[in-house]
Amino acid sequence: MSKKKVSYFYHSDVGNYHYSSEHPMKPHRIRMANELIKIYGLHNKMQIFSPKIEQFGVREMTKFHSDEYIKFLKRITPETQDQFQRQMNSFNVGEDSPVFVGLFDFCKISSAGSVEGASKLNLGKSDIAINWAGGLHHAKTDQASGFCYVNDIVLGILELLKYHNRVLYIDIDIHHGDGVEEAFYTTDRVMTCSFHKYGSGYFPGTGNIKDVGYKDGKNYSVNFPLDDGMDDETYVKFFKKTITAVMNFYQPNAIVMQCGADSLSGDRLGCFNLTLKGHGECVKFIRSYNKPLLVLGGGGYTIKNVSRCWAYETSLLIDETELPNELPIHEFYNYYTPVYQLHLEPLYMQNKNDTLVLEKHFQEIYENLKDLIPSPSIGERFRPPDLLINESELETDKFLNEKSDFRFTEEQFNSQIRPFNEFYESPNYREKNKLWVKKSIVDILEKYKLESVFDNKLLESFNQVENLKNSNSNIMTNNNRKNIFQYNTETDLSQIMKKIRK
Repeated sequence: MSKKKVSYFYHSDVGNYHYSSEHPMKPHRIRMANELIKIYGLHNKMQIFSPKIEQFGVREMTKFHSDEYIKFLKRITPETQDQFQRQMNSFNVGEDSPVFVGLFDFCKISSAGSVEGASKLNLGKSDIAINWAGGLHHAKTDQASGFCYVNDIVLGILELLKYHNRVLYIDIDIHHGDGVEEAFYTTDRVMTCSFHKYGSGYFPGTGNIKDVGYKDGKNYSVNFPLDDGMDDETYVKFFKKTITAVMNFYQPNAIVMQCGADSLSGDRLGCFNLTLKGHGECVKFIRSYNKPLLVLGGGGYTIKNVSRCWAYETSLLIDETELPNELPIHEFYNYYTPVYQLHLEPLYMQNKNDTLVLEKHFQEIYENLKDLIPSPSIGERFRPPDLLINESELETDKFLNEKSDFRFTEEQFNSQIRPFNEFYESPNYREKNKLWVKKSIVDILEKYKLESVFDNKLLESFNQVENLKNSNSNIMTNNNRKNIFQYNTETDLSQIMKKIRK
């Protein structure tokens, strides 16, 4: 496998959050995984980032979630939850998804990492982005579910859709990725593909093979139901067959992969018998497609196995040589008693998955995929600005040149993804967008061989961004200058382009 640019997102506070003493979800597992990644020296092969949670809040989360729900998550605390009993019932917060200290900040960490990772992929700054704190796939538009409050996966996919026509979501958590599937159930812009335990009342109870999507999204939801005792050989065989068919028929531009570790052998809430080798082989297979790839965490409730898994899969993503099986001594070394090794041995348990039944499932999925319209896409449109941009980078000409070169080649103009302003505005949107608009107009003029007739006042106001609102100008074509239109900060680029092309 070729070397790739890998971005790794980790916030040092993530291990401090605590659902409750009896709750199976332990954010500490992410800190343990990070420690293994460091002790094996994997961090030296990646770009390390801490999610910018100070720039991420209600407005970013409400790209998908309801305003009322997110504002509730921001307000609720263990001390005040008695005042919010009605809302807690309405938003399904309380038992499986309890209120704990720092709940909203925890949601910001997981979500900001996934969105920033998607942004790195969009801008070509990374080939692979990793956020083990993400992958919370059960959260719904206005409800918590299955230990998940904010669906960072959906937010990350929405960010990717600004640049990519088609995004493939792959879920190898033992539980069905219901929240992500539900979010994109009626669109062909995102295909969701989930391999999960189904039946016998297993949570969340969704993910039947007959659930294939609706309306424009028909056959763009792929569900592969599995039974107890799934082993490496069988899992990898049908995973590769299914994904090969999905890739051939759907031809995605980018991939998001949720690597829930509760599908591993010996998980506290799981019932599969996968080892790190089998689980990791799926990650390695997806990496081989050389698509922009966002890799996320998810479930996993035997925390020493979760940390083993995500450290190992980090090594696969950076194409590191085989890690030593003997764990190096480090801060959390005693967690791995009694076997201080990286890899797991499968348990002695029956594989209840009948190969003939699995083959029948595959054939049904394959027939559905054959009905897809090849390579669905949309017409020429303009995308909104990136959700998260480093403020210090914004101030440099280098940043502007990099962004304009990436965004405004002829190919990019002919394959725009989303209408300008389709998503909600992010914080400080206008301040960030002024520099973007300035450079974009210059690029448009140069691309279409136009002249700009900016008066001194406009040029001055562009250099002094705070005065931009008061500026205006005319932009004319080179031909007899008949196509004149007025520009101001309320005019978006789609309007500019319409007038240029007349």
